[in-house]
Amino acid sequence: MKAAMKKLLQGFKNFFADFGNAITKGDIWTRLSLIFMGAGYFGRKQYIKGIFMTVFEVLCIIAFVGFFLPYLLKFDTLGDVERVAVFDPVTMTDVVNDYDNSLLILLMGTMGIVFVIAFIFVYILNTRAVYRLQVTEEQGKHINTLAEDIRRFANDRFHITLLALPALGVILFTIVPLIFMVFVAFTNYDENHLAPSKLFTWVGLDNFISLFTTSATATFGYTFVRILAWTLIWAVVATFTTYIGGILLAKLINDKLTYGKRFWRTCFVITIAIPQFVTLLLIGKMFSNYGIINGLLADTGILEFLQSIGLVGEGLSYIPFLTKPGWAHIMIIIINIWIGVPYQMLVATGILMNIPSDQLESARIDGATNRQIFWKIIMPYYLFITGPSLITSFIGNINNFNVIYLLASSGGYVTTDMSMAASQAKEIDLLITWLFTLTNDYSNFKMASVIGIVVFIICAVFTLLTYTRMIAGDKEEEFQ
Repeated sequence: MKAAMKKLLQGFKNFFADFGNAITKGDIWTRLSLIFMGAGYFGRKQYIKGIFMTVFEVLCIIAFVGFFLPYLLKFDTLGDVERVAVFDPVTMTDVVNDYDNSLLILLMGTMGIVFVIAFIFVYILNTRAVYRLQVTEEQGKHINTLAEDIRRFANDRFHITLLALPALGVILFTIVPLIFMVFVAFTNYDENHLAPSKLFTWVGLDNFISLFTTSATATFGYTFVRILAWTLIWAVVATFTTYIGGILLAKLINDKLTYGKRFWRTCFVITIAIPQFVTLLLIGKMFSNYGIINGLLADTGILEFLQSIGLVGEGLSYIPFLTKPGWAHIMIIIINIWIGVPYQMLVATGILMNIPSDQLESARIDGATNRQIFWKIIMPYYLFITGPSLITSFIGNINNFNVIYLLASSGGYVTTDMSMAASQAKEIDLLITWLFTLTNDYSNFKMASVIGIVVFIICAVFTLLTYTRMIAGDKEEEFQ
């Protein structure tokens, strides 16, 4: 990790050092390229490149001045003129003034900032490239023609050609929305400031303070602590129950004493073939207050037994599987085991069948028991192979929207905690489902963005820490 960071910092240092050399040591053509990006190529008789970079520069200036600049000029306030509609009795229609749209200003301003940063990056790259042409010419070396450069990008630098379009897609559809979401967290964009009818503006760190503060009128701090704790508990338990359960089920099915291996695999694979939302909605209905499971338990007397030992309230005619805290938390984890274990079983089956047989045989000859073989050979090998997958599963469970939301919806869960209800949350919510409720049902985009940032930080920190400790280093030789 430290080596990678050191290498990255060194790369940035070299990047700007080369640009500085181009400015201080460049000839007239190199320095002219600081104003006209194609000048350096014209000076080295690379006219097509020169025309291309000149046209690129002109188009960027036109796009910036004509499209992005009007939004960037209002970016500091996100607009001053609110929308006003006045009824015109002559035309019998509403006449709308030339108003500011805060959401559009924020979005286009964000894109404008990214556009400027991208242009500066290309500008520096172009200056460095022109300076390298100058050095090549001064050393009397051959300067590649356009055809030679094209062949170079089609051969030894083909990876750059292939990555160009995906990198552009990542910038447009990942980086820009992320930056926009981060900016929203510093505004008062909510149901009282919905664009375009209303304006919203910057509020600094107020939303972050609200998330960690509890008062008589604001309960986000109270709610956040509880939902964060349940999110982490859920992610850990859901990940490791399905992970360990999948391994144990795979070993059980693949055991020499187990008959009908194909039949048992088929039974569990069926749960993967059925769409998850169908399974969750069906199970939610089955375990609802007046579902089939509660009917069977009432008829068999189990409900009365649970009431007698105090697990179910005396006044209830059902077991609150998905409608009461505690019961709902446990049931959600159990249902997730049923959904997640079959997939992990398939993964484990493929890995267990590829464990080097000579290691297992050597261990048996040395007198190792099955338990020792499992913990000393099988588990280290399996953990090494599935390390990245385990991290991905944990992050996926932090953001596991389907299981929580669909079970809560189909089960009819209603919170009894008024402090959580005041923050539009339920006891079984994860951070991601809470975020969804805030945006979809209450248009509280500002707090949802803050929660989104918190989720990102948690996932990023956990991924970096576990990845570097779990699968870093050269461990392949241990399993040869």
